[in-house]
Amino acid sequence: MLGNGYGGILGVAILILDIYAIVRIVQSGAEPLWKAIWIVVVILLPVLGLILWFLFGPK
Repeated sequence: MLGNGYGGILGVAILILDIYAIVRIVQSGAEPLWKAIWIVVVILLPVLGLILWFLFGPK
């Protein structure tokens, strides 16, 4: 990790953003299958999944 305390802060920030993304996915009008796929992607790949959802996810 970074060793200076910022790793924990960064991890918490990513966790909060992932939770936000999951809530937005659940609230979206997308098909249930696509919602499930996006949720799995965000959970399994927290940083990359978040970026992908932001760029390509349901609007």
